[in-house]
Amino acid sequence: MQSEQASGGSGPTTMPVVGVIGLGAIGDGVATNVLREGFPLAVCDVRSEATDRYRDRATVATSPSDLVRRSGVVVVAVVNDEQVHAVLSGPDGGLAAAGAETTFVIVSTISGACVEAIGAEAADLGVEVLDCGVSGGPSAAAGGNLVCMVGGDPHAIERVQPVFDAIGSLTVTMGPFGAGLAAKLARNLVQYGSWLAAYEGQRLAEAAGIELASLATVIRASDALIGGASTLMFRPTVAQFTEDDDKGLIGAMQSGASLARKDLQAALEMARALDVSLPLAEMTEARCDEIFGLGVVGP
Repeated sequence: MQSEQASGGSGPTTMPVVGVIGLGAIGDGVATNVLREGFPLAVCDVRSEATDRYRDRATVATSPSDLVRRSGVVVVAVVNDEQVHAVLSGPDGGLAAAGAETTFVIVSTISGACVEAIGAEAADLGVEVLDCGVSGGPSAAAGGNLVCMVGGDPHAIERVQPVFDAIGSLTVTMGPFGAGLAAKLARNLVQYGSWLAAYEGQRLAEAAGIELASLATVIRASDALIGGASTLMFRPTVAQFTEDDDKGLIGAMQSGASLARKDLQAALEMARALDVSLPLAEMTEARCDEIFGLGVVGP
């Protein structure tokens, strides 16, 4: 069965059965929230302890292909490339069991090669697959507040939008199939890079005798006022400015780069005095013009 009738204020509506493969921290939150929003649910996991808690409110499938045959929308929330291929690929996999109306949503963070292989296999079978990078972690998954970065056919995304609404607080279409994963990896690069910057900042602060909890307090408060890592992400391109670009904006970026360079040089001077190595700070200081888009524009 791929859909069921649900009663609403304006009469019965057809809701797809949502199948969730993989009931880890993200998949469990997805399953909980689609149930909360009234979708009929099917679940599948190799761990019986993960599926047991759903037995009185959902269909527990015996295999990924069994789940796919029962579902209209299939959310794949397993861990890695190997597991995605295990549940979807081959003659006994989920893709081969799909019907004409089945749509897959892969929320696993996997390699580009895996996305390409799954996309090619799905295309050969005439099956609709969306890739959906999700951000927010287990707490967002549990609360139905995931940020969903989706790649795939716009019409398929529109059909599945009620499911995205059930599991997330924001859904952004990033482009064709594969773009959701690319956006997730880019977003994670910003996150992990900022953690390295935070680590270097803490090293300098600790060497200077500053309590790290106090540093964290002022960083959070400052970010709320001036923005965090996304502050400079307001242009449609990262290409360097040219003489054809807005002179006022270029001037503002020149001022920003000059201020950043001055502050970084002061931090590096202090680090040398305290015998603290800050390689990221050194790289950032050397690339200030590039960061602010000034690689082509003169001083």
